[in-house]
Amino acid sequence: MAKAYYVKNETPAELVNPILEALRVAATTGKVRKGTNEATKAIERGISKLIIIAEDVEPPEVVAHLPLICEEQGAAYAFVPDKQELGKALGIDVTSAAAAILDAGDAQHIIDEVVASLTKAKGGDTEQ
Repeated sequence: MAKAYYVKNETPAELVNPILEALRVAATTGKVRKGTNEATKAIERGISKLIIIAEDVEPPEVVAHLPLICEEQGAAYAFVPDKQELGKALGIDVTSAAAAILDAGDAQHIIDEVVASLTKAKGGDTEQ
């Protein structure tokens, strides 16, 4: 299946598991928000450490605005291939289109490495 049109920068495959692990740890020891609406609010308020967006969201318009506002606000974001895995990482039994890490908790070192790798993969253009 082709990538959705909103997937601007593909997340390197070796970063997907660390991203999901950071989300799992942050969900238990820090503070996360589940869902597109909560992720949007976190970006707009400037309180997100990392936004995670699923690539297989239908219809894609549900999350298509997230990369755009992340770019505008200078927020770090990453894509994961599966909304089911995103839901599992959040500790919920349903799928999730997006999530926001607000407080990394014990996952801070993982998030720092992921954000640095994402910035490097995107050509260093996420910091403004």
